[in-house]
Parts: sequence; C-alpha cells; structure tokens
Amino acid sequence: MPRSLLAVLALLAALPVAAGQLTLSRVEITEWKAVYGQVETRDRVPARARIGGTLVELRVTEGDRVEAGQEIALVEDDKLSFRLRAIDAQLRALDTQLETATTDLDRGAALRERGVITQQRLDQLRTRVAELEGQIESTRAERRVVEQQVAEGAVLSPDTGVVLSVPISLGSVITPGETVAEIGGGGVFLRLAIPERHATTLTEGDEITLGAGSGMDGQTGRLAKVYPQIEGGRVVADVEVDGLDGRFVGRRVPVRLPVGTRAALLVPPDAVLRAGGLDFVAVAGEGGAVRRAVVPGGIVRHDGAEWREILSGLSAGDTVVTGDE
Repeated sequence: MPRSLLAVLALLAALPVAAGQLTLSRVEITEWKAVYGQVETRDRVPARARIGGTLVELRVTEGDRVEAGQEIALVEDDKLSFRLRAIDAQLRALDTQLETATTDLDRGAALRERGVITQQRLDQLRTRVAELEGQIESTRAERRVVEQQVAEGAVLSPDTGVVLSVPISLGSVITPGETVAEIGGGGVFLRLAIPERHATTLTEGDEITLGAGSGMDGQTGRLAKVYPQIEGGRVVADVEVDGLDGRFVGRRVPVRLPVGTRAALLVPPDAVLRAGGLDFVAVAGEGGAVRRAVVPGGIVRHDGAEWREILSGLSAGDTVVTGDE
C-alpha cells in the first residue's frame, strides 16, 4: 500500500468521532424501474354516421368538449327527401280515393234501405273503404320510417369527453357506420408498456411514482390493471393518478415502477466522509471508533427518510458512529 494512503488512513483513524451510534442490519428496499407512461383516455369511442349521404354540417373540431347525445354533425341523403315527396303524393291520392269510396258507401247504404242494390254490393263498398284506410295507414307508417332515417342523419356524441380526431371534412360523402369523430371520455390514466421480464413482479394495487419532468414529480399513483397478453416483449398496464393532466392525450410521462425488493445496508448520508479520494464510515470498535473505507451506493428512501446505501466495507451487526463530538 502506498505510504501516502497509509498516512491518510492513520490520520482519519485518529480524528474525533461521534457520540451517536447505529447498529446496522439489512433492510428490504424497493427496486425501481424507470419507464415512460402515455396519457390515455379511459374510453375511446367513435361517433359514427347512422345513414349514408353527404356531410352538410360539422360542428366540432379536435380538442372540443362534448356531452353525451350532443349533435356534432349532420348527414343528408337527397334520396330520402325524394321518397318523402313521393309518399306525400301517394297519401294525397289515397285520401282522394278514400273520400270517394266513403261517399259511395254512404250512397250505397241509402240505396240499400230502399232495396235498390243488393247487400253484396254494399259489402263490396265497405270492403273498398277498409282497404283504402289500410293502405293509408301503411303508407303513413312508411313515411314515419323515412322520417326516422332523416332524423338519424344527425351524428350524436356517444360519450361525454373531448374530441380526439375528426377524420373527415365538410362535404364528404360517407357510408353508414363510418367514423365522423373519435371521442375520448371517462377520465384519463397512464398506460405503461413494461419489459416482460418484470411481468411477474407487477401486482394490481402497487404504488408507482411519477418521475422528474412529469410536472407532478414525486406524486404517486396506483397500478389499476395489468393486461394478461404480452405483445412485442412488453406487458401493458394501466395506472390511475389523481389530478393527472388530460389536456394532451398521448403525452409521455416518466414513471418509476416498483419491480422487486432487495436487502441493503443503509447509513445516514452524513455518516459517509470523503477524503483523499476515498469514502469512510466511522465504526465503533473495542478501542474506540475507527474509520473504515467503504464503497457507497446511491441515496435511497426508506421509512420516509433518505439513506446512503453501502455496497461494501460494512457488515450487518457493525455499529456506525454518526455526528461530531
């Protein structure tokens, strides 16, 4: 060993040390995995056209807030207007025929009382009136069907939320079932894609922590759901975070995820002294406190306080002396 290093060690061993003592024991600390989560809406539902035709009104754009049942667009089909006019003309003709048939029936009833026509002829007149009334009612029902088709030209929002995308433009010709807008609702959460080697360590209900740069550094959330299917070597999980900003769906947020535990030796951060390029910790011995060279790790949180992990140089049962005399 170089003489300069021996001199440093001898000097440190002779320095005054502390009155506070801490007996070391191995404690379980959480292993954290840094990943990115993506802000997603809980529900993502398309608002679809119920009839085919031309989009004549489009009342929303990306980012607009909508309520469930709100009309967001209007589709018109000219063929339905033509059918309505044709049905109205048919109804007018049937009404005229019914008026004539009713007049004939009244006249026939009067003639039957005088014995001019037979009962059979009177029954035929009654049947004709009933047939026309049935045709009118059937035609009116057909008109109500077409009216309902016209009313279904209004495209309604399926949920309360925000408009995520509008893939069509005003004047577009669309088919029944085509998506007019995509609505995100039900609140927001974080969706994580985690390497499959950590799949067995994930448990619903685990606490996660948002990392630096998220705008909510240190805030915690809850692992709400772990999906059973692994795709592309990654496990998908959803995390609920109170107060999560949902203005930008798809935004990536840094997250620290617990993926296991390990045993570690922890000392207060101020118990580690650095001198001559080496790190030392004061340990109580038979002849008093001595400085022992150690290899420290990083700062970890345990029981709500910050500690320095010691990778080597100390053992469980050692008594660490802290603070100055």
